[in-house]
Amino acid sequence: MSRKSRLLSPDAPLLHANHKRPVTRRDFLAQGLTAGLGLAMGPTIFSLFANPRTAQAALSADLETLKGSCGIAAQGAGKIPFICFDLAGGANISGSNVLVGQQGGQLDFLSTAGYNKLGLPGDMAPFIANADSGTRDFINTDLGLAFHSDSAFLRGILERTSVSTHAGVNGAVIPARSDNDTGNNPHNPMYAINRAGADGELLTLIGSRSSDSGGNSVAPAAMINSAVRPTKIDRPSDVTGLVDTGKLVGLLSQDDAVAVLESIQRISAKKLGRVDSKITADAVLKDMINCGYVKAADLVDRYGDPAALNPNIDPNIIGAIFSQAELDSDAEFRKTAAVMKLVVNGFAGAGTITMGGYDYHTGNRSVGEIRDLRAGRCIGACLEYAARLGMPLMIYVFSDGSVASNGTIDDSVEGRGKGVWTGDNSSTAASFFLVYNPGGRPSLLGANADQQARHQQIGYFRSDASVETASSPAANNVNLLVETIALNYMALHGEQGSFATQFSNHGLGNSTMLDSLTAFAPIVNGTI
Repeated sequence: MSRKSRLLSPDAPLLHANHKRPVTRRDFLAQGLTAGLGLAMGPTIFSLFANPRTAQAALSADLETLKGSCGIAAQGAGKIPFICFDLAGGANISGSNVLVGQQGGQLDFLSTAGYNKLGLPGDMAPFIANADSGTRDFINTDLGLAFHSDSAFLRGILERTSVSTHAGVNGAVIPARSDNDTGNNPHNPMYAINRAGADGELLTLIGSRSSDSGGNSVAPAAMINSAVRPTKIDRPSDVTGLVDTGKLVGLLSQDDAVAVLESIQRISAKKLGRVDSKITADAVLKDMINCGYVKAADLVDRYGDPAALNPNIDPNIIGAIFSQAELDSDAEFRKTAAVMKLVVNGFAGAGTITMGGYDYHTGNRSVGEIRDLRAGRCIGACLEYAARLGMPLMIYVFSDGSVASNGTIDDSVEGRGKGVWTGDNSSTAASFFLVYNPGGRPSLLGANADQQARHQQIGYFRSDASVETASSPAANNVNLLVETIALNYMALHGEQGSFATQFSNHGLGNSTMLDSLTAFAPIVNGTI
């Protein structure tokens, strides 16, 4: 009797009594116990690289055009980098550091009693002339702005900067009262500087403290924009942790990784052009997808090299400005290196460096001198770094209140024969800013020396070393001090004419008053 064979479906497995049990993928595939795979050979990403450099160059040109439309900022949005130093506690700025004078400017000297109040004994007053040379030994204008020649700020700045850097620096001082020992002074200008156009490639604003202003002092409430709240940066590891370019850099060279990502963007863009998503916002969706690829390629292009962000391996910082030992041992130097790396390179638009311990009326002079010297070194480091990169820079220095001396002298080595700081005194307060221009020292406004002197000192002191509160809008209103700094920042770009538009409710007065509150002629034409 014959046995009928069973017909199997094309997908049924074949089980043969005389075949061994399947153990390999080939056995399973042969007996139908697993499905086969189809393979179609087509162009891959790497097949685009018959000439990798040529492909990359063509794509890079396209990507540079796309960056702006994808919201990728160029060098600091093309604005001058801005760093402010927030000296928490009520530091001395006027007289013993930056010279202040009466209505005629810095060298319209105060009384002997006034300088004594500012910590300068009679034999160190700036008007004292050297009997041998006939020159005034206690005035230094190496940085354009007049400092007391034994200023600790100045000594620190000059220690970290080259003579050629000095030649590109100028500054202005603003006599202005503020409350003592409080973070509630609306001193911080970061949001105002952002409103004036400052932005960065990675971050808009940064600060060394985790606060709404990024510093110790608050920002004017009306200017705060929560969308650009400063990111806390106070050490090199904070900088290097900002960007993760993934594992592609390492498996490939940085250049090849960029080429791969650019090719993916090009392929994606072509495919998107042939797809109708059926979504109402089809163009918006496609733009978001395409920009995602553009940003990924840009990220690897700019930051795939670890040296791009790491202050610890930047040859313009290590060995040139700070030693590695200094960064390892001094948190203020680490903080400064991190902030200046991001801001001067345009990775952030503006940054605040807060330095604590400036409430230094400790019954001596030495504590304040040592701390002022370190602040000067940090200020000088920022100026020198900008010079080494050929970038302009604006530095603003302020503190919450100030101090005064009763005339007692500290003759210790660090006290340097100056007056002991004996208490807080808001009436002796001032702020100042320095501007570095790689093209040469910024030019003061004014047709003659007398007019220029009044632009270099915005407002003035009375002869007894107290702020004349009617001398400028900023003299007795910290909010307006911030507006004055924003005005001067915009003026460096030739944009002071737009100040009233950007700050529509400002309190600085009419155009004539705005001119009187502006220190310098433009150093860049709108953008850099």
